[in-house]
Amino acid sequence: MQETTDDTSGAYDYRKLDKVIHSRIRFAALCFLESAGEASFVDIRDGIRATDGNLSVHLRKLEAAGYVYCDKTYSKRIPLSVYRITDTGRKAFAGYRHRLGDFFTLPLKDIP
Repeated sequence: MQETTDDTSGAYDYRKLDKVIHSRIRFAALCFLESAGEASFVDIRDGIRATDGNLSVHLRKLEAAGYVYCDKTYSKRIPLSVYRITDTGRKAFAGYRHRLGDFFTLPLKDIP
């Protein structure tokens, strides 16, 4: 094992990443909502190319964490779910992006 002389101890600690956000579908859904402001379930599904079942499960996890809010209404007797990122979700997502970026800005040393 090679010793490092810089202070990057723990810099690549995966536990620093929010495990609620660190899923491909949840990450993509949050990116989509961050860009769109608000979007229907169908728009998110089509935008990130997820299946109904997968997206439904992942949006519920984001909702349980308080990261997104779902407004359920009806349009011509058809259920319509519109999602928005909450302030808590916006802060968590910004922190996640910042910490994820840290993984790429640290110098990579001694890589063959």
